[in-house]
Amino acid sequence: MESLGVPCQEIQIKIEYPILRRKKRYANLVDAEPIALMSILSSFHAGYFRISLSLCSQALLWKIMVHLHNHLPSMAFYLMWYIALAIQVSLCFLYAFKCIFYFDLVKEEFSHYIGVNYLYAPFISCLLLLQSAPLMEPHSVLYKTLFWVFVLPVLTLDTKLYGQWFTTEKRFLSIMANPASQVSVIANLVAARGAAEMGWKECALCLFSLGMVHYLVIFVTLYQRLPGGNNFPTTLRPVSFLFFAAPATGSLAWNSICGTFDTVAKMLFFLSLFIFVSLVCRPTLLKKSIKRFNVAWWAYSFPITFLALDSVHYAQEVKDHVASALMLI
Repeated sequence: MESLGVPCQEIQIKIEYPILRRKKRYANLVDAEPIALMSILSSFHAGYFRISLSLCSQALLWKIMVHLHNHLPSMAFYLMWYIALAIQVSLCFLYAFKCIFYFDLVKEEFSHYIGVNYLYAPFISCLLLLQSAPLMEPHSVLYKTLFWVFVLPVLTLDTKLYGQWFTTEKRFLSIMANPASQVSVIANLVAARGAAEMGWKECALCLFSLGMVHYLVIFVTLYQRLPGGNNFPTTLRPVSFLFFAAPATGSLAWNSICGTFDTVAKMLFFLSLFIFVSLVCRPTLLKKSIKRFNVAWWAYSFPITFLALDSVHYAQEVKDHVASALMLI
């Protein structure tokens, strides 16, 4: 090589440089994988459980529809339920890893006036999955055990959140109230329906009264447009659909408690229907929030699903053309 005028050292450098560059690039990719995973965990929050919340409510809707109408394919219900289960398990694993590696961020979320409300969402999804489970009877021991596993965290959060509204000066409801505050109400009402399905009427009434009383307080507070509502980000405006989700869930819970879609259930259904029409007639309210896709868009699906469930029960009870039209809409 040296006879050709090219030093051996220079040739070695030219050969080794691409190899070293490829090794460095591979090392960067290997290092980037855990960094990307940690980035996902750090940006992941309880609000992503809106996805499983919507899918689990759809599974419950399909279960009730298949039970009422035999001509509907049961395979669609099974498919929806297992998809909802897979999404829920995946989200729970991600949030569990976040609790392990980013516990400080979880604590910040717990103290945030909006984020704390979505800590109810995983347990609501689990309760909906339990109530729509295809192979589990409400009176079975496993069903009752899982019910308490999912309800006890809800009651713990109730004690923490509602207690702050009563006692903590900087966390009065008039300051902290926002549309997401209704998630806690929905959690209690979904739990009330689950208790009623097992035949626990007193437990169901207790949870129902806890949810509805706080719904009235939150609704009146938000209706007055106090300072708390002004701190709500524009991108989260789809959460306004929770205004009719709470009475719709209450109507469904009361139907399970009484065993019939009576006057109280109808009143709650009409209230949720009126609020839904009021929101739909104001598209400018949501115009800015839909310019860019956000996980908050999943807030549309869950309330509409429960309104659809109410309309199905209303049509079964009334049996006229108007009720059937509402169910189709």
